Amino acid sequence: MTAIPSPTSPPPAKGLPGGLQADLSASVAVFLIALPLSLGIALATGAPLQAGLVAAAAGGIVAARLGGTPLQVSGPATGLTVVTAELIQHYGWRTTCAITVLAGVCQLGLAALRTARSALMVSPAIVHGMLAGVGVTIALAQLHIVLGGTPQSSALANVRGLPDQLADLHPAALGVSVLTLAVLLCWPRLPGRTGRALRKVPAALAAVAVATACAALAGLSLPRVDLPSWRSHALPELPEGPVLGIIAAVLTITLVGSVESLLSAVATDKLIAAQRGTAGRPARADLNRELRGQGAANIVSGALGGLPVAGGAVRSMANVKAGAVSRRSVMLHGLWILLAAGLLVPALDLIPLAALAALVMAVGVQMVSATHLRTVTRHREILVYATTIVAVVLGGVLEGVAIGIAMAVALALHRLARTRITVELLDSGVHRVWARGQLTFLAVPRLSRVLNQIPHHGHAVIELDGSFMDHAAYETLQDWQDSHLAHGGSLEVTGRSGARIAEAEQAQRAERSAQRGTQRGAQRGDHQCCRPWTPWQNHCDHRGTVDRTDQAAAESPAAPPAPARPAGPRGRGAGRLANGISAFQRDTAPHVREELARLAREGQRPSQLFLTCADSRLVTSMITASGPGDLFTVRNVGNLVPLPGAESTDDSVAAAIEYAVDVLQVDSITVCGHSGCGAMQALLNSVPGVPMTPLRRWLRHGLPSLERMASRHHAWARISGRLPADAVEQLCLTNVVQQLEHLKAHESVARRLAEGTLELHGMYFHVGEAQAYLLSEGQDFFDCRVFDTVGAGAVRG
Repeated sequence: MTAIPSPTSPPPAKGLPGGLQADLSASVAVFLIALPLSLGIALATGAPLQAGLVAAAAGGIVAARLGGTPLQVSGPATGLTVVTAELIQHYGWRTTCAITVLAGVCQLGLAALRTARSALMVSPAIVHGMLAGVGVTIALAQLHIVLGGTPQSSALANVRGLPDQLADLHPAALGVSVLTLAVLLCWPRLPGRTGRALRKVPAALAAVAVATACAALAGLSLPRVDLPSWRSHALPELPEGPVLGIIAAVLTITLVGSVESLLSAVATDKLIAAQRGTAGRPARADLNRELRGQGAANIVSGALGGLPVAGGAVRSMANVKAGAVSRRSVMLHGLWILLAAGLLVPALDLIPLAALAALVMAVGVQMVSATHLRTVTRHREILVYATTIVAVVLGGVLEGVAIGIAMAVALALHRLARTRITVELLDSGVHRVWARGQLTFLAVPRLSRVLNQIPHHGHAVIELDGSFMDHAAYETLQDWQDSHLAHGGSLEVTGRSGARIAEAEQAQRAERSAQRGTQRGAQRGDHQCCRPWTPWQNHCDHRGTVDRTDQAAAESPAAPPAPARPAGPRGRGAGRLANGISAFQRDTAPHVREELARLAREGQRPSQLFLTCADSRLVTSMITASGPGDLFTVRNVGNLVPLPGAESTDDSVAAAIEYAVDVLQVDSITVCGHSGCGAMQALLNSVPGVPMTPLRRWLRHGLPSLERMASRHHAWARISGRLPADAVEQLCLTNVVQQLEHLKAHESVARRLAEGTLELHGMYFHVGEAQAYLLSEGQDFFDCRVFDTVGAGAVRG
């Protein structure tokens, strides 16, 4: 059978092995963007222009070869432009090169300690604010060169100097700059067939080339690029200056460069996933290896007289979109930079500095991203974002990041302490206390003050509408409860849904039965009261602990006889169902009615088909934190996906897949297995010759999973770095992988996969651990750590 290449993958090489043609084409595209950008960043820092080319070559060759993100392109660090300019002013260029080398050594140390992932702990609002602040500073500085002048030493000085600069315009420099910006903005929008052909040339290169050609043809007298001979190229020297200042500079380069590179690596991974679906992807980023590659590149760049190196989102995006398939494209781009630095010096010397300044100013403006602004606004972090921008512009990168972190911590503490506690007297004489928010030690004074307003002999209902309660708040609530009950009062503690957590009668009964340990059970129930699934957990506890409490009370001579329980079909099960419906109508329905009404009007638009087992322990909304309209869920015994044509007895799964993929247009399909699956146990215990039942006929669709597990051609699935605990767990994991293969055999799924508009995910839920694991890309490996890299967004398996 001949393999059919996926349309989402880069086109196969024609005449060149292993995708070399795709990498070669992508390397040229990235080179054409990186060349003018490297010169522009060097100009913005005040470093020798050749330093930008050295950094681009070192980042392209060294970081690409040793780094952990195959398609990320490293080069002169945009986020370090302001820092580097300040270092050059304070210590000189050669000392700045030495600082770059030391920063690279520090990055190697951080990589050896495997601390790369900790950089992702920094709030995205701080990182985006830092980059936006750097962008504003760059744009203000380059604006002076665009107008024909010279930038000042700080952003404030550049702002104060603008009126004088506007009064002394240089028409030639301004004209070249305006032409550069016009071409840069209009180039991607060129219409027609000719426009499509021209757009293959990067806009940055086209803008600089057009401006250079026009300046040369018009004979304009302008400052131009001046690349001195490599023989006079400045190399690093031993750092000279205050020790503390040098250390601060090294740490600044290390931290800012590392964070910029690692976030760019994560962004590159996401872009690859979005562009190529599940096919044609390189390996996921290894962040510690990426940090090691960045450190080596900085050592080489600094030692050869280059700028600090970091991963760049602009160049990486160009590399991915150009169809690169491996790290060879990045390394080749570095080689082209080296060749240009040696062979294209006469052509580079024709470029007006005003054209490069306009290009870098546009890059600086683009760093203030409207997308990032909307994101931080949606997540209510606009204050952190704005504070970081202002602090970076006024004080510098390191100071701005420190102030941004302080603001983020203060905002988090404010939200943690923002708890609203109210008390009201109902018509029935019951005091109702409502605590909304997180109950922490910061809310204890208010909680105590409100509780003390309730009379000792009264009945109280305490409703805890939060997801967390720390030990201090728990002790305060428990002490007051004990005192209130001791004085003859009664109380009821409820969770979000209004379900009872600890009634006064039960608490009194627990007190009478303390010698049998029931009080500890009641206290444990109170302590769990603020967890999101408390009503469900409390309901489950009552199935067991209430029975034990009743039994203990019945055994006690002082206790009254236990009441008779209802029997028959309308006994416990029906009563529990009725109670649940009543709680929903009373507490949940008012909050979701508007949203459900909207869904009723607009129809369902789920983003994902979630196919899982019918096991009662799998609560899909709980383990996926989803709500109405989010998931199109299919449940069956064993989370099986029958192959097309094999549904002799039941077409329901195939019908659901077709409806979800073709009608609902879902973006992804997830197959979720779980530990202790009874269907997999039945498969393992099946024996031939036994009469067929509906269950046995259905489980025949799981036989390929048995065969896959026994096959020598497939490696055993692993879970979080270990082999499965037993054969049942091994089959549960293997079954998820096999059912994903079955999905690909369905015509509608295969078509959407070929179009690159559908993704398949594998998931495994360990019931006993309450832990979800995702199937890693390209291998039968289930891991919970992939959540660290995707955060709260869509998960790709």
